[in-house]
Amino acid sequence: MTVTDPGAAAVELAGLTLANPVLVASGCGGTGRELAAYGPLADLGGFVTRSISLNARPGGPLPRIVETPSGLLHAVGMQNPGLDHFLATELPWLAQQGTRVVVSIVGGSLGEYAELARRLGRSPGVSAIEVNLSSPDAPGTGVFDVREPFHAASVVAAVHRDLPRGIPVLAKIRTDVVRVVESARGVLDAGADAVVVGNALPAAMPDGRPAGLSGPAVRPLALRCVTEVREQLPEAQLVGAGGIACADDVRSFLAAGAVAVQIGTALLHDPTAAARAVADLRGAP
Repeated sequence: MTVTDPGAAAVELAGLTLANPVLVASGCGGTGRELAAYGPLADLGGFVTRSISLNARPGGPLPRIVETPSGLLHAVGMQNPGLDHFLATELPWLAQQGTRVVVSIVGGSLGEYAELARRLGRSPGVSAIEVNLSSPDAPGTGVFDVREPFHAASVVAAVHRDLPRGIPVLAKIRTDVVRVVESARGVLDAGADAVVVGNALPAAMPDGRPAGLSGPAVRPLALRCVTEVREQLPEAQLVGAGGIACADDVRSFLAAGAVAVQIGTALLHDPTAAARAVADLRGAP
């Protein structure tokens, strides 16, 4: 007899019903087409796009990705085709896949974040907006540098003000144990419907360029941050992210108080990681 794990059941996040609590993290599923080759996106709780900016960004110099013990260093430079191209070619395809589409956005100013929210909010197929407030190499990429909790709150307020009603806002904050509760409280007060706790940690490439560190090495810290926010803000809806790779990791974050999780870096090693985690939670043989 197959036993279904409670963690495989549908969940409510920011007013949305997700088929299960497992989403693809921003930047780790390509355009969606690449990941769909390994299983239907509809089997997942949701798909978070790479961070989209108003104008196309060519990305940083090579090499952009370097393996490191228990993790991955990356300095991609927020490469993306820009909003117009995304709306014309990527979003329509994603909207047809039967999964929740969460569009991650990044801007160089409050005005850019507001414009992204305004245009995406009018676009069919967008289930929610994820505001990227935790770029590990923001100073080098020209995006708005969120160093303080009030910076994060100001971005969310700008997005919330210009986003049509009914489109949830997810605020993605960094895994800073000292200030994570303060940051979470700030973005919630500014209008965020849920908080994504966890992103790559600031690091450096072997040549000294600013980079992010992600993967298993950051999982214990991300789990600690989810726990801290849950204890201090029990009513907040949280999404855990950072080094999650399998069903056991998912269960750990759900037990710590997350409503859902995002799987990212693991997909670059095994594109079936998210689908396998869902299958394991369902108790599939």
